[in-house]
Amino acid sequence: MTLDDLPVLPTFSGVYIFRAPSGTPIYIGKAKNLRSRVQQHFKAGGKSGRFTREAASLEFITTRSEIEALVLEANLIKQHRPHYNVLLKDDKHYPFLKLTHEEFPMLVITRRVIKDGASYYGPYPDGNAVRRVKQLVDTMFPLRKNSGIPMQKRPRPCLNYHMGRCLGPCVDKADRAQYTGVVEDVRALLEGRAAEVLSGLRERMREAATRQDFELAATLRDRLQAVEKLFGSEQTALSLSMDDLDFLGFAAAGEYAMVQLFRMRGGRVVGRDKRFLSGATDSTPDEIIGAFLRDYYTQATHVPPLILIPDELEDAALWSEFLSQRAGRRTELRRPQRGDKVELLEMAQKNAQNSLESELLALERRGDHPGLDALKEVLALPDRPWRIEGYDNSNLFGTHIVSGMVVFEGGRARKGQHRRFRVQGLERPDDYQSMRQTIYRRFTGSLSDKLPLPDLILIDGGRGQLNAALDAMKEAGIQIPVVSLAKREERIVLPSPYGAQWWLEGGTVISPTRELLLPETHPALRVLIGVRDEVHNFAIQYHRKLRGENMFSSVFDGLPGIGKKRQDALLEHFTSLEELRAASVEDIARVPGMNVTAARAVKDFLEAREAQIPS
Repeated sequence: MTLDDLPVLPTFSGVYIFRAPSGTPIYIGKAKNLRSRVQQHFKAGGKSGRFTREAASLEFITTRSEIEALVLEANLIKQHRPHYNVLLKDDKHYPFLKLTHEEFPMLVITRRVIKDGASYYGPYPDGNAVRRVKQLVDTMFPLRKNSGIPMQKRPRPCLNYHMGRCLGPCVDKADRAQYTGVVEDVRALLEGRAAEVLSGLRERMREAATRQDFELAATLRDRLQAVEKLFGSEQTALSLSMDDLDFLGFAAAGEYAMVQLFRMRGGRVVGRDKRFLSGATDSTPDEIIGAFLRDYYTQATHVPPLILIPDELEDAALWSEFLSQRAGRRTELRRPQRGDKVELLEMAQKNAQNSLESELLALERRGDHPGLDALKEVLALPDRPWRIEGYDNSNLFGTHIVSGMVVFEGGRARKGQHRRFRVQGLERPDDYQSMRQTIYRRFTGSLSDKLPLPDLILIDGGRGQLNAALDAMKEAGIQIPVVSLAKREERIVLPSPYGAQWWLEGGTVISPTRELLLPETHPALRVLIGVRDEVHNFAIQYHRKLRGENMFSSVFDGLPGIGKKRQDALLEHFTSLEELRAASVEDIARVPGMNVTAARAVKDFLEAREAQIPS
């Protein structure tokens, strides 16, 4: 689609929808000025350039205000989930806690918020989180637990009544004033006003004790201790001289992003929420935070007067107006520059980064490694690189020159398919010749029949090692995508012949079309670093093994009681003579196959040998 294909766009506010040839929405946006905003997409590159090229038509809807456009955009994105919008990773409706609107309210879990007079609290990040909160409330406060809505009379009290966990309104046992007090405590607790709950419980406990109603006083005491345990000492460390506010942190990696929101009420952090988002490739922090605000605050039941954000928002004034309308009072979005609020944002940012890494690792364990799709896009590969082989060399002053090959499938190491090579025919270290020999032997020797061909080859090193691998592949008649990873700044080095085909939109291109520099958190780079580190360690371990075998055999040959098996066991446990010499007799005796007598013989031999060496 080009600018010439656009319909005549008005200069009013509204929502625009780019549609694919099939009619499916691929991008939905809002605008204060539809004509100006849509035209900007055709002048931009990156993600905008991609969806404008793919689009076959554009549809728009005018609105009376920017706020109407914002709400309409949020609803349409949730309905259609366009490919190029930043989206929640899953499309479920988030759960809420509902305090029903009736004479004797009860607390229930729901995924629908409707105007029925009830009080709603949330949204919570998942079903487990909301169930934990409800379970805590049910344990601490004697609200009715049966699922009858509205309440239905029962012929006899239930078990919860006999356990003291319900006041028994359904059997006419509940005092209305007492029940109302419990409801107000629950309401205050769910709104984050734990201090009010604690104060009220203490006061009612003292009153009951004064009246010598010691049974009620003991019940209130237990409830007070439970609330203190949950909201008291644990939260004191985060207590600051602030009132009600939310503060956000975010982190991004390739197409994924994480936003963390912390809720502070009465100067204490009382809750946290997080959203894992996809479709964030080439998205700015403004877009990611905007997507979270759209998904969270269009559902949230409580909006504080202040929201701290980690980056300036282009639509901050619009969001402030929209949220102010929802809250019924002024709500401000602010990026703090100094003081305690900056420390809050730093905490949120750190949590967002940690949570993002955790989510990415969870995807990897499920075999849904995000880096494989990212590699396909970054390197312009024809298919997702399910099988990746990595290669590295290792030597010490020209001795025991070896190479290692590791195999990754689905982003996970397949250690049973790793292979080792002893480089032959070299009198001095030569990384290029070592790599050339290793790659040629892999694809022309016995391994060529035993192992399937990889989808991608990674070379540990720079352009010299990469060119050596390409030469060997050409000689072997193999055509497989291959790149190398240089340790300095973790640069991805690309083969010159592929030049302009290997391109990264949104990244930094070094030495035009020949080297790429990705952010450290990018899923594609994470995969390559994982393969590189695995093969580097694998090659070094093999080199140490060969060097150690030679060293140990020359030292221990002829030593009574220390044969080949015990030499191997010592080599497995100790990586050098220095480490073995520093070990105690007890440490040596604990090595499998050794005993105290053999350990003492080794220790005496090493001490005698050291004494003979001139200083």
